[in-house]
Amino acid sequence: MDPKDYDFFRQNGYLTLGQLFTGKTLTRLLAGFDHDRETWSGNMWRPLTGSYQTANCDPLVTWPGVEEIIRHPQILASTEALLGSPLCLSEVCLRHMRPYEGESWRHWHRDRPHWQEHPLRTQYIHALIYLADVDESTHCFSISPEAANEPILDEEAQLARGGIVDLHGPAGTVVLFNLSVLHSATIRPTPTERKSVQIYYGRRDQPHLSDHTVLPARLWRDHPDAQVRAFYSVPNPKSRAFAKAFGAEDIPQDL
Repeated sequence: MDPKDYDFFRQNGYLTLGQLFTGKTLTRLLAGFDHDRETWSGNMWRPLTGSYQTANCDPLVTWPGVEEIIRHPQILASTEALLGSPLCLSEVCLRHMRPYEGESWRHWHRDRPHWQEHPLRTQYIHALIYLADVDESTHCFSISPEAANEPILDEEAQLARGGIVDLHGPAGTVVLFNLSVLHSATIRPTPTERKSVQIYYGRRDQPHLSDHTVLPARLWRDHPDAQVRAFYSVPNPKSRAFAKAFGAEDIPQDL
């Protein structure tokens, strides 16, 4: 990783990688997203409380092609450089936001407490991939920049100190951020849909982040590449329950 990029993340808690997906690749991935939503909207896509979003957090089951995004070399290399340790997948969700009429609003939050033992105070990195163009006229992702050496403040004080950055970009844009930094989706009156893939990466020496995403045995047990098997080797209880129900043995142990 370029030292300037690392320092920017250290000073702000996020980093834009630019438009990593373009052309035919972007078209194919967007088609996969739309097909998943059309096929599975009745039973795999669920509303997210307080966020004006629906999500499918089991795309590894319904759309295996999402791995092209999850294991994109530049995303993995940058994330591993920030976390400072071999990576594992903790969660992946496809998210959709409908057009909206009404007042703009946000729901500020931090996903987890800061990990004070880490030089960037981050235990997990969230990668946000836009599959639709995002600008001032659409829904977007917003963050209140925070340096890794600054005092951790409550919402009001942090917004006063750090302000708000709305992250815009064309479809295919990727943003990495520390999920412990204050952030929100920004809901705007817009006729435009928002489509995104949101991936949570962790370290293999740390516990799983959430219980939302099933890690299929074809990835942690059967994949021919040992590095891929290791990447999917930190299971959550949901993954373990499904693996056991379908007769899998030698399930990776919890940390």
